[in-house]
Amino acid sequence: MATLSQDPTKQDEIGQDPAKEGPAKKGPAKEDRTKQGPKKGRDQIQVKGLRSPRWAVTAMFILNGALYGSWAARIPSLKQSFDLSAGDLGLLLLLMSGGAIAAFPVSGGLTDRFGAAKVTLVCAVVCCVSIALVGYSPVIIMLSIAVVLFGAGLGAMDVAMNAWAAEVERGYGRSIMSSFHAFFSVGAGVGAGLGAFAAWEGISYGHQFFIFALILSPLIWFSALPNVFSPSKEQLIPQKDKPEPETTKPKGPRLIMPRGALLVVALVAFSCAVGEGAMADWSAVFLTSVIKVGEGQAAFGYTVFSITMVAMRFVGDRLIIRFGPVNILRFCGGAALIGSSLTATASGLWMTYLGLALMGVGYSIVFPLVFSRAANSKQLSPGVAIASVATFSYGGLLLGPPLIGFIAEISSLRFAFGLFVLLALVVVVGSVAFRQGDVRDKSS
Repeated sequence: MATLSQDPTKQDEIGQDPAKEGPAKKGPAKEDRTKQGPKKGRDQIQVKGLRSPRWAVTAMFILNGALYGSWAARIPSLKQSFDLSAGDLGLLLLLMSGGAIAAFPVSGGLTDRFGAAKVTLVCAVVCCVSIALVGYSPVIIMLSIAVVLFGAGLGAMDVAMNAWAAEVERGYGRSIMSSFHAFFSVGAGVGAGLGAFAAWEGISYGHQFFIFALILSPLIWFSALPNVFSPSKEQLIPQKDKPEPETTKPKGPRLIMPRGALLVVALVAFSCAVGEGAMADWSAVFLTSVIKVGEGQAAFGYTVFSITMVAMRFVGDRLIIRFGPVNILRFCGGAALIGSSLTATASGLWMTYLGLALMGVGYSIVFPLVFSRAANSKQLSPGVAIASVATFSYGGLLLGPPLIGFIAEISSLRFAFGLFVLLALVVVVGSVAFRQGDVRDKSS
């Protein structure tokens, strides 16, 4: 990141120092600058077309989200097949999350050693194989092992693909992380929708997992294209436009607690994760038990939350480029603050829907900003930094639902939803930690 922002003489798209160009660079150089002048902020190391690294990373985010969505949609079928109690299912889900958390530091170390792209592709293969194993596990012991492997694959891939996305983002010289997370949400929605359709049609989850993994596996080959095959010369931006590799960033240990500004970033991620995780499990319950509406209207509440989140992620990059990460994070925190306040105090259905929509807006761009900021940390290498922040994120997703339940048990569900107001304040206050690593500021 520092090489893109601190040495303007190396940035052809920003404009070279005329005093250092020398007299030898005449006609063609001038023509190049003329062509590149209007393209400030455009990518510098991208490969054009469908074989670009950006599309390769996008495919991996879609695959990761689709596999997770497919799994989530068939959890009831799996519970029925093995006759699991609520406690047994909770333990199984805890094993999956434990596998993911255990894989974070390992993936961070491997990413720094072998490269984010290679680790992402290997993890994608593990995810496709392991979800098929989950589907065809005949006994609970084998199911537990397969679920741990699937969780570890998803967690390791989450770290690696975000590190890969951050590399591509640095090459573009502007924010593109939000679009990757938008496609993850799209993939999750498609996976969940197809899973629900398979359940409706009576297709076994084992057959569905196997067929779905088989259908998604070509995305792995597609994502390997920019790395395995050499693109033609005309597809590449000239070598002189590429930033020099960063060799001074320290390589941290595989498992480390974030410190300083990165700790604030991790706390922002944790606050957002608690809210996002709780929304999935408690928004419908809140609508039925507090607002007193039917199950159909209650289920639509989470749909409103999800739609606004995905929509904001698709426009998030433009907003970040225009207003900067700090301002956008303050806006997101403010939206979450207003939305959670409306939801916690609402007495009617439409006011609750409005509150949930604002919470979707508030949580939408936080994770893309968090992972982008972590990958550009000056304290740790990208893989280790992302792994440390991802641990806080998953911790929030795990802690959110039971925390709301515990508070509701000793007080009320409406009072428990007031916790989201405090978490939104953490996002607003923590936005100051996102000044460093601003990919849109090339002059600092």
